[in-house]
Amino acid sequence: MPVFSHAENYNHEQVVFCRDDESGLKAIIAIHDTTLGPALGGCRFYPYPSEADALRDVLRLSRGMTYKAACAGLNLGGGKAVIIGNPREDKSEALLRSFGKFVNSLGGRYITAEDSGTAVSDMDFISMETDHVCGVSMFAGGSGDPSPVTAWGVFHGIRAACDEVFGTADVAGRKVAIQGVGNVGVHLVKYLHDAGATTVIADVDDARLKQLSDEHGSEVVGVDDIYGVQADVFAPCAMGAILNDTTIPQLKVPIIAGGSNNQLENMPRHGAMLREREILYAPDYVINAGGLINVYAELRDAPREKALRDAENIYVTLREIFALASDRAITTAEASNLVAEARIQSISSLSSFHQGPRTR
Repeated sequence: MPVFSHAENYNHEQVVFCRDDESGLKAIIAIHDTTLGPALGGCRFYPYPSEADALRDVLRLSRGMTYKAACAGLNLGGGKAVIIGNPREDKSEALLRSFGKFVNSLGGRYITAEDSGTAVSDMDFISMETDHVCGVSMFAGGSGDPSPVTAWGVFHGIRAACDEVFGTADVAGRKVAIQGVGNVGVHLVKYLHDAGATTVIADVDDARLKQLSDEHGSEVVGVDDIYGVQADVFAPCAMGAILNDTTIPQLKVPIIAGGSNNQLENMPRHGAMLREREILYAPDYVINAGGLINVYAELRDAPREKALRDAENIYVTLREIFALASDRAITTAEASNLVAEARIQSISSLSSFHQGPRTR
């Protein structure tokens, strides 16, 4: 893969390739934009088929973090890291601490956190080598697992989408199909159940599916069948690129609102496909910003309660994005990009103003 031209397509500031043969570390850190503040984004541990796939993923994810922070009104830039490997087999204290050293070498330009394949305990190991890490355990002075806040933001995003489509934000009696019941999905099931909604769930973890079925009455379907479920909302909470030419025609929902990143395989084309089918799409980096809001609260030594309250504002942000998309006859994905880019540009112009000549 031509690395420089690929990075230029996303306008990244810095891409760092990390290798430590002793621990087996192979990782990539991507810093997309630091106009609003230091680049913050989680560290994903995943067995990518190739290094090119890992690079493509980290570039897309880090750009999404820039837009996520901008739309959430946070003073953070966008970054992301990926560690190439199987988290169940390759993860070790030495590898994680080696990664922490690379993070530390960036001097605070990038702040790492938990993501797919990494856990709070992994952040504790990373924190032994750098202060530029969030989501460490409460015993280590952090805020712990951010997924309850992410799910809380997704829950309020679903309420905003229901308000737009059905004229009420009340989810009681609504049916939500959830793809993936990992750390975020499991909390989302509980929030929806407590609010009176019913859930249909799919995942590769049979034990988790049975637990949720027993506790909350969730209906279980196969991982390939979740796309065709007749429901009020489809909530993707697993991996990205799941909205594509194959899956979109299967959908039988008026709303897509879930917690996974990069849901649209091709943002312009698949965003347009959803709009043509009159399916309201809650842009992923807006609705799933609760985790970022949580770690930002940790950076500011604010309590978890503050993060939960701030995550509720995702409702207001999405309502504004839906209105902008309607007014301009564009997709909601395009509208959210405009909101993010406008904030970044305004702060960038402010910085240029302060750096200009001073007059007496």
